[in-house]
Amino acid sequence: HKPAGCVSATRDPEHPTVLDLIDEPDKDELHIAGRLDFNTTGLLILTNDGQWSRRLTQPQTKLPKVYYVETEQPILEEYIARFREGFYFAFEDLTTQPAELVPLGSHSARLSIVEGRYHQVKRMFGHYDNKVVRLHRERMGPLALDAELSPGQYRALRQDEILPI
Repeated sequence: HKPAGCVSATRDPEHPTVLDLIDEPDKDELHIAGRLDFNTTGLLILTNDGQWSRRLTQPQTKLPKVYYVETEQPILEEYIARFREGFYFAFEDLTTQPAELVPLGSHSARLSIVEGRYHQVKRMFGHYDNKVVRLHRERMGPLALDAELSPGQYRALRQDEILPI
């Protein structure tokens, strides 16, 4: 359960990293499957299996990454269709794959995406000049954040969680 204020990296000279939270003898062999921004919280997978990691994170597998989002401005009904169409990002010269946006309140929503471009969620809401003030990843494909874990805590995946991916 990644807390805010730490970097999704194996090393960083200025900030604590997610590996600093891990107390395992082989932690230097782990890599991150699907990074999260510095202040984004939630499900973060660390693994030593590169092929499994790619199956979990590659857009081609269509495994949804589900986020709880809170925004500065209200989330308008018009966002839903636009998110479903995708957004053109000039920096990468690409259009994002369709996303599902389900408003939960005036300033909150659940968002499901199948890719993870650089600051993608923030950029999608930024299209409407609507700043994301809280972003929390709840799930990646069939893997959901364990409700028993507090921020900064972790656990090993079970075989029944690993095998379907």
